[in-house]
Amino acid sequence: MGSNDSQPLLSGEQLIYAITVPLSTSIILANLVIILGIACNRQLHNTPNYFFLSLLVADLCTGVALPFIPWMGLNRELSFSSCLVVHVFPNFLFLAFLFNLVMVHYERYICIVSPLHYSSLWMHRSFPLALLVVWAPPLLYASLPAFGWNNWTGPDWNGCCAGSGRITPLTNCSTNGTACCSYRRVFHNAFIYLEVYGLVLPAILTIAGMTGRVLWITRGQLKDICRLHRSVERGSQASDREQRLNLRYARCVAAVSLTFLACWVPYIIYMHVCVAFLLSETKWSSTTHIVLSCTGIGSMAVVPLVLGLANRQYTEPAHKLMQKLRDRWGRRTRESEEVSL
Repeated sequence: MGSNDSQPLLSGEQLIYAITVPLSTSIILANLVIILGIACNRQLHNTPNYFFLSLLVADLCTGVALPFIPWMGLNRELSFSSCLVVHVFPNFLFLAFLFNLVMVHYERYICIVSPLHYSSLWMHRSFPLALLVVWAPPLLYASLPAFGWNNWTGPDWNGCCAGSGRITPLTNCSTNGTACCSYRRVFHNAFIYLEVYGLVLPAILTIAGMTGRVLWITRGQLKDICRLHRSVERGSQASDREQRLNLRYARCVAAVSLTFLACWVPYIIYMHVCVAFLLSETKWSSTTHIVLSCTGIGSMAVVPLVLGLANRQYTEPAHKLMQKLRDRWGRRTRESEEVSL
């Protein structure tokens, strides 16, 4: 009986590590490359890149916490303080990442929509206050369960040991200072609804709205450029330069659309599936939760990497380092071939 009960634990651990470890490692390394690129280039030491650097730090922390996030939906035997830490801290990192992402999009949105007033923004005049805005509210909100807004009423071993996604085997259930730890006991239903529909979903819609507005403005500017070009060339047909501009804009729209579909849609699906199961109060497969949480959080954490890796200034130091290593390897290979001849 003990070996059969411990089987879900082993398979769940293996599945979590198999999905999260490669994904988390990739996110951490990519963020470090971009952070080093900004740190090594003095021309990038300005306020807009400091905002992006804050976002990269939040994304790096999200990558570090990613292997622990799937465990939040599984029942475990932990003390009250440990249970709060393993739920509150990853939630804080996620909210801080989301707030930083909104701030970066807002800063770039104002740069395009109102370039004349860009330098006089409150974010540029008071950068420490802007950092406080994107880090302090997530910490305060995520810490509310630690101040009493939770469902923790004492041990609940039946729910812990009999759950479909159990972590503690039946033979190990005890009362040695620990209790059943699950997200249902840490996060109140109202807390989850407020976070999902009051913070997360409005933030995603705001990012999508600002991105769509920027693309619309870019389309209008492109039409003006083509109109001026035709008036100078005195022709009615689109020239090769206009066609290249239109093609470039179409590629930009396609890239933005694919990024949104690949990075945000999986998380939105995961978020609503979690809310649906919370409303129905039904138990669901631990495998389903692990796959959905890893896919949703991991795809969302890729957004800053797409923004950073698309900028050659951020990746130039890494390219130079790779070029030096490639040249050194090629030189050693040629020397070894000459010696062998």
